[in-house]
Amino acid sequence: METSASMDVEEQPPSPTPNNLKRFGIKNSIQTNFGDDYVFQIVPKDDWSSMAVSLSTNAVKLYSPFAGQYLGECKGHSAAINQILFSGASDPNVLSSCSSDGTIRAWDTRTFQQVSSINAGSSQEVFSFSYGGSGGNLIAAGCKSQILFWDWRNKKQIACLEESHVDDVTQVHFVPDEQGKLISASVDGLICTFDTTGNINDDDHLESVINVGTSIAKIGIFGGGSPKLWCLTHIETFGIWDWKDGRNEVIFSDARTLASESWNLDQIDYFVDCHYSREADKLWLIGGTNAGTLGYFPVNYRGVAAIGAAEAILEGGHTDVVRSVLPMSRNHSGFAPSSSNQGIFGWTGGEDGRLCCWLSDDNPQINQSWISSSLIMKPDKNRKKNRHSPY
Repeated sequence: METSASMDVEEQPPSPTPNNLKRFGIKNSIQTNFGDDYVFQIVPKDDWSSMAVSLSTNAVKLYSPFAGQYLGECKGHSAAINQILFSGASDPNVLSSCSSDGTIRAWDTRTFQQVSSINAGSSQEVFSFSYGGSGGNLIAAGCKSQILFWDWRNKKQIACLEESHVDDVTQVHFVPDEQGKLISASVDGLICTFDTTGNINDDDHLESVINVGTSIAKIGIFGGGSPKLWCLTHIETFGIWDWKDGRNEVIFSDARTLASESWNLDQIDYFVDCHYSREADKLWLIGGTNAGTLGYFPVNYRGVAAIGAAEAILEGGHTDVVRSVLPMSRNHSGFAPSSSNQGIFGWTGGEDGRLCCWLSDDNPQINQSWISSSLIMKPDKNRKKNRHSPY
C-alpha cells in the first residue's frame, strides 16, 4: 500500500542567508511499503512521465515524478537489485534491471511485465550494466571479477573479460560521447578503459588502467566531451581523473571532513553521488548524515582543489541514510526549479523506505521546512551548538 506522510517541523525565525544557498523543503513524502524495505535507486524515464524506484524487496515500483502517484510494480528478481536503467529514446517504455540473482531483466513499464531476460550464470552476480558499443547493440555487465558482453538484439554472449579485474566489478559505463569505449571499476581498486570494437578481449582491447588504491563504489563521466571521471570509494574518499590519459587531477582523502566543516549540521557520514551541470560546467558532491540530511558541496578541481560550502541543503525529510538522489532541475546553476518541472527540485530515497519530493523553500506548496544561516556558517568555537529536531 502506498501512503503519503506529513511531518511537523519546528519553525525557526527568519535570518539572512548567503546568496548562493538554495533552500529546499518537503512537498510530500511517500512510504514505499509498511515493511523495513530500503530505497536503493531512483531513475527517470526520458520524457519524465514516470520514475522507477528499486527496493530491497527485490522489486521495482514506478511513480509519477510530478504527482507522486503510484503507477505499478515490476517483480521477478530473487535477490538484490543492484542497478536499474531506462533504455532511452530507442525503446522508451523498457526498463532494465540487474541483480545478484545473476540476471539482467527488461520490463514493459506500460504493463509492468517482464519482456526479456539475460542470465549471466547461476554462480554469478550482476552488479552493474550499461548499454552502448559503437553500433549501439551491446550490453556490458560487471560481475564477479568479470565483464560480460551480449548483443542485446539476440541476447547472445559475445565476450568475457576475466583478466583485467580480480574482484567484483562494481561499475561499467559506456562513455556517452564515445560509445565504443567502456570504463569499468572494481573492488580491486582499478579503473579500466576498453575499446569494445571488433573481437573484444583482454589482450588487445584494454587501453588503460588507473589504480585508485582502494575499493571503488561509484564512478561517473562528466565534462565537455566527457574527458573527466569522478570516483567515490567505499571508504568515502573522492577523486577526479582525466580518463583518456589516466592523469589524476585531485584526490580528497579527507572529503568527509572538508564537507563537514562547511556547515553547522552533524558531520557528513557518507557520500551519495555527484551531480554535474553541463551548462554551468560545475560538479557537486552530495553528502549525507546518518539522520538523513543532504548537502550539495561544490568541487573545485581546477587550480587549488577544494570542497566548498554547501550550496543546497535538503533537511527534514529522511530519518535514515539516503541512498539515491534524482535532481529534476534543468537550469544553468543546476538548482533553481523551473516551470517545466512544476517547481520540483528533485526526489530522494533512503533506508527509511521513504521517497521525498523537494521544492524550493519559497514555493507555496511546501508542507513544512526550516533553515537558517547557522546551517552553513561555522559557529564560534566558544558558543554551544543549538540543535533542532524536525520531529
